[in-house]
Amino acid sequence: MKKYKSSKESRITITELMLPSHSNFSGKIHGGHILNLMDQIAFACASKHSGHYCVTASVNRVNFLNPVEVGELLSLKASINYTGNTSMVVGLRVEAENIQTGEIKHCNSSYFTMVAKDSEGKNTPVPGLILDSEESIRRFTRSLKRLKDGRLRDSTFSSEEFKVEDYLQELVGKNAQITYKVES
Repeated sequence: MKKYKSSKESRITITELMLPSHSNFSGKIHGGHILNLMDQIAFACASKHSGHYCVTASVNRVNFLNPVEVGELLSLKASINYTGNTSMVVGLRVEAENIQTGEIKHCNSSYFTMVAKDSEGKNTPVPGLILDSEESIRRFTRSLKRLKDGRLRDSTFSSEEFKVEDYLQELVGKNAQITYKVES
């Protein structure tokens, strides 16, 4: 196994024609179908980088920016943005192309954290990432910041640490009715 790899070595793109069987009740491509494709390409990219079977540990921020129409070509692009000891952050970009007009629209960007597994199902080390451009350094540090922010958010809002009194003021003016009574 290589000690370090470039993101170019495991970059993957897939393109698929969106069919009526992929659509929801409003005639747009079902978000669940797109998520399934995103998970598949994240798996392929992470497995290619690590040389191991990989599992999805988390998905960060899935925003559907533009609807995908039946008959459009959906292209998914994946690359490794960050490597930990056994985990990788796969950056994904989803674009839809209207075959008739050639118009391309950005539909989604997301980040999948994937963990490499050995033949016994245990976490296994992955090659580090060669940072060979300003863009690769930006993506790596952005992923590092996102991971730190997530850990802080998880600990701040854990049931053991959360103090409702600290957050009640933030709820004023929000579309919620508070019937909870703070014990004195």
